[in-house]
Amino acid sequence: MASLGELERAVMDVLWAAPEPCTARDVQDALSARELATTTVLTVLGRLERKGLVSRARDGRAHRYHASGTREDHIAALMRDALEGAPDRGAVLVRFLGGMPPEEQAALRDLLR
Repeated sequence: MASLGELERAVMDVLWAAPEPCTARDVQDALSARELATTTVLTVLGRLERKGLVSRARDGRAHRYHASGTREDHIAALMRDALEGAPDRGAVLVRFLGGMPPEEQAALRDLLR
């Protein structure tokens, strides 16, 4: 799974937070501080759709977009990809866990029990 660029991440943040599917205009309005053109938003949504992160459905003349999975699904997939590319998974996990704050390490231990 490819990581997201900064604008792709911003668009996904809007979709992940939305209670219902959004039009490109909804996304553009949510990111109004960036002053994006509608065509830019549509291009990013198309890229995200090709990556399998966004689905769309026709709604009259427009399309409504929604995230295909949760933010947590995406992050977990990135973590799996990173581990699959490591020749020594154990070493990677030790370094990852060693960089976690003690309270997160304890929470992880509790989850694994």
